[in-house]
Amino acid sequence: MTKPILYKRVLLKLSGEALQNRETGASLDPALLGSIAEQVKKVREMGIEIAIVVGGGNIFRGLTGENSGVDRTTGDNMGMLATVINSLALQSSLEMNGVHTRVMTAISMPSVAEPFIRRRAMRHLEKGRVVIFGAGTGNPYFTTDSAAALRASEIRADAVIKGTKVDGIYSADPVKDPNATRYDRISYADALQQQLKVMDAAAFSLCMENKIPIIVFNFFKQDEIIRVLKGEPVGTIVQ
Repeated sequence: MTKPILYKRVLLKLSGEALQNRETGASLDPALLGSIAEQVKKVREMGIEIAIVVGGGNIFRGLTGENSGVDRTTGDNMGMLATVINSLALQSSLEMNGVHTRVMTAISMPSVAEPFIRRRAMRHLEKGRVVIFGAGTGNPYFTTDSAAALRASEIRADAVIKGTKVDGIYSADPVKDPNATRYDRISYADALQQQLKVMDAAAFSLCMENKIPIIVFNFFKQDEIIRVLKGEPVGTIVQ
């Protein structure tokens, strides 16, 4: 018997590094973009409305720039522009896969993307389009995790699903600590108290306030996102 779909509308959060070729150092890897587009297409074919927030760390990160002589506010603005580059690259890949997509930005740049207007974003989703939110919140000092939690709250998403390269949230970095244990479930309060670095405190708090579950899973494992959306016991749920 086919498992029912648990969610009608979700927000997918991806890091900028998810688009990067680690071997060559290229900021954007066409093969990875294509793989992401194929998975998002499968989600749409399930009848689920999906919005995306992608980071910009593969191109520029504000905190890194601060160590290179760029002040934090300027660096964060540069980082927000980097997320727009990633959003446009992802849009191009999705459109080539036959997925109707809109990029909406928190910083006005009407020649390349639509400005973020909540009702328009929700209308795009209702019409079956994938909506990519670029430029973070439009403000420095806020991460794209916070932007994901904010946009998820605004569009009334049923869940934030965070695609990573590990299969959930661990008590410590599993790469550095072989004794790290994976959580199947964890509360927002415990995630905040233990300072787990999966999302920042502002994002956790916003999702907690609006009762939006966060599901952390391995996005790069074949069809793992489909299993998550069917409610199968994969990844970690923060609730």
